[in-house]
Amino acid sequence: MSSFSPDVSPASPADAQPTIGLIGMGAMGKMYAKYLAQAGWTRIHVCDQPEKYDALKAEYADTANIIVFPDGHGVARSSDFIMYSVEAEFIERVVAQYGPSTKVNAIVSGQTSVKAPEKNAFEKHLPKDAEIVSCHSLHGPGVSPVGQPLVLIKHRASDAALALVENILRSFGSRFVYLSYEEHDLVTANTQGVIHAAFLSMGTAWAARKAYPWEQGKYVGGIETAKVNLTLRIYANAWHVYAGLAILNPSARLQIDQFATSVTALFELMLAGEEARFRARVMWARAVVFEAQDDAGAAARAPILLSEDVLDQFSLGRTSGPPSLPRDKSPPPKSKYKANSHLSLLAMVDCWAQLQIQPFHHLALAATPLFRLFLGVAEHLFRSPTMLDGAIRSAMHDTWHRSDDLEFVVAARGWSQCVSFGSFDLYRRRFEETRVFFDGRFEEAGRLGSEMIKAIMESEVQKDNTYIRTST
Repeated sequence: MSSFSPDVSPASPADAQPTIGLIGMGAMGKMYAKYLAQAGWTRIHVCDQPEKYDALKAEYADTANIIVFPDGHGVARSSDFIMYSVEAEFIERVVAQYGPSTKVNAIVSGQTSVKAPEKNAFEKHLPKDAEIVSCHSLHGPGVSPVGQPLVLIKHRASDAALALVENILRSFGSRFVYLSYEEHDLVTANTQGVIHAAFLSMGTAWAARKAYPWEQGKYVGGIETAKVNLTLRIYANAWHVYAGLAILNPSARLQIDQFATSVTALFELMLAGEEARFRARVMWARAVVFEAQDDAGAAARAPILLSEDVLDQFSLGRTSGPPSLPRDKSPPPKSKYKANSHLSLLAMVDCWAQLQIQPFHHLALAATPLFRLFLGVAEHLFRSPTMLDGAIRSAMHDTWHRSDDLEFVVAARGWSQCVSFGSFDLYRRRFEETRVFFDGRFEEAGRLGSEMIKAIMESEVQKDNTYIRTST
């Protein structure tokens, strides 16, 4: 059991503060080091791979409260709270290497996106006296942690140990969410599995077409802005951020497979001209996902995306001319946005419906910014009868986007097959081959994407706080 007061804070005397250890200084490890150091914790011991020691030491030479070690043995031996910020693929190997050096009665945590391998590694390789309180910030390093969900998992620990970890991480300004290891993996699969599959497939489809959609004038403005900016945001990150969840989380693998199945089934109905069956399937999915939310009493919650107009200021392109009109006698009201099938959104909601997943259950609990924003886009489409009818009509009667939809189907099935092989090397190759196509485009898209997420999230944090207060 830790000898430190659970009420300790950065304002406490230095000798009363725990030594905080970070093993793994990738993007998330550095984010944790940054906020812990800024909060005023006096002793933060960090390390990365031994070959990165000199560069890391130089990087933090002017940060007095961050001490760089050559490897994890020094960090593990000297730290009272140890966090492994390591890719899920390598967590077993790293904990096996450094776990035996864990300081007596230390509290150990992990920042992996998939918790099953982490749990097994900790239980297998940590000393019996070590307490385990794991965590996971459900956002990327480029997003402010303020108001974001931070999962805490009290697995093998006292209440005092949990309180100490809470105080250490309180300076992030995040909202604590308390889950078990198993609940974490299910929630992250439900909030990230299909979302990542959709964006990865969009990027691969655009790369296959060798065309940037915002430059063609076909997919610009409104909902398309979110699709473009978030896809580029995905590919601007490291491949392993998404590979671990997809390959090591069984629930996520199931969802990725179902997403590809949903995409294929909807596209086959489009090709066959089966408008009645297509419409019935879309409306069934709408009822399962969105009407179930209403039945649960959540209808009072304000929509995530109040208007497509808010997205236009973050667009990489410009709209081009009037919208496409369905080829029948009752065109929908005119819109400045060109109608298309929105196959990715229709398939995403169909996938949730097929698997009986209720995404709104996780919204206030543990939603990532990407999940929140893209769920908001889907909600905006499915709750607008005019927009949804326009998407169905365009899917059936417009052919200008048919070849793009075909590439999306191929990409979705390809990603599903890639994940089913369970190969990190194959995943990395597929990701990086697509990523090359977007080189040189990440800086502007990253800036606009960050501003877009910030604009949506600031409003959402306020709504979440109001909703949580009125629901309790």
